[in-house]
Amino acid sequence: MTFVKTKLRVERMTAGEVLEVRLKGSEPIGNVPRSITELGHEILDMSPEPGEPLDGVHRLLIRKK
Repeated sequence: MTFVKTKLRVERMTAGEVLEVRLKGSEPIGNVPRSITELGHEILDMSPEPGEPLDGVHRLLIRKK
């Protein structure tokens, strides 16, 4: 579900715009960045929020191509 919401938001953006998404859990953390890059968009950064475990909340920055 997280990827679907992210994909729909990216589709409404113009080329070059940057979207920040917060992900939680190992499945979205692994799947969303992979799927976004498969669609041709750029991952600018993906890092855990301070104090979060490896499968905790991560901040993902996406640039639409």
